[in-house]
Amino acid sequence: MLRTSLMAGVLALAPLAAMAETITATVVAGHPPVFRWVRVLPEVFEPAVNAALEGSGYDVAFDNQFGGAIAKVGEELETVGEGLAEIGTIQALFDPAKLAIQNVTYYTPFVTADPRAIQELMGKLHLEAEGMQQAYDDENIVYLGAPTVIDDYLLMTNFPVNSMADLEGRRIAAPGAAVNWLSGTGAVGVSGNLTTYYNEIQTGVYDGVLVFASAALPGKLYEVAPYITKLGLGAQFAGVIGANKDWYDGLPEEVQQALRTGADAAADWYMADLEAFVDVAFTKMAEAGATITEASPTMRAEWATNMDNVARTWAAQLDGQGLPATAMLKTYMDGMRAAGATPLRDWDKE
Repeated sequence: MLRTSLMAGVLALAPLAAMAETITATVVAGHPPVFRWVRVLPEVFEPAVNAALEGSGYDVAFDNQFGGAIAKVGEELETVGEGLAEIGTIQALFDPAKLAIQNVTYYTPFVTADPRAIQELMGKLHLEAEGMQQAYDDENIVYLGAPTVIDDYLLMTNFPVNSMADLEGRRIAAPGAAVNWLSGTGAVGVSGNLTTYYNEIQTGVYDGVLVFASAALPGKLYEVAPYITKLGLGAQFAGVIGANKDWYDGLPEEVQQALRTGADAAADWYMADLEAFVDVAFTKMAEAGATITEASPTMRAEWATNMDNVARTWAAQLDGQGLPATAMLKTYMDGMRAAGATPLRDWDKE
């Protein structure tokens, strides 16, 4: 009788033992999921995390809060670092003070239009270069991976552009440090981001934007800025997937590894999808009535030559704060040249 009771107890507990422990995680992004770097989270990162956890006794329930629901564009780092969310898109582009050396690509335009080359190099530098990991640690963030790289920047305007003279006095918006690219062009640079571009061009706040094709199509910017000028301003590194350090440190090792596995899967999917989409974006914008032109070599050279060397200024300022920015600038430029890039200006050598 006793043996029967014990067996009944074991059988009753068996389903409970087989149940996975569910860990909850709020995931934030300031941009809406129409954009690839947000869409990759529910479509690839999160399923890959739970696939990696199969049989481990754990799973993760993700609560996605996108489009500024908790954190607006540029607020993700603070929101995750302070523990208001567990995971987020950590946008170095919009946190140039706190993630200063991560912004090296945005101070070095006209280097390469190849986003894969930048993803590979920035992924390597995140793991190896002095100061990279420290910058996240200082903000209570764990770098999970998935460097977000965006395709070659273009000029989109509500007026035709045939020469540098056409930019004189025009108000052009750009994100973060990319505003510096407008120095020496005659245009007036205005800070902005993808969540406001459409309305602000439509209402005349500015006349155009520096943007990239893979976001210009889903953002429908061709409707208000139908003149697209391909300048080769360059592909750029914008951010990563990161986690709150306190939360991450308290997780079982299996879950920590699964989060990194998910980030690796996100990086692979993101780049393949981006590369497949860029040509489609140009085709669809042209079909919708956009006028797409290639800037002449003369115009590109004039734009690049007239720019201030903001990379050297940026590096010197950060060096003065004890950050290894000059070393990062040289390492990045050397890495891009080694990868086959031919910069219009060697920002690190001037």
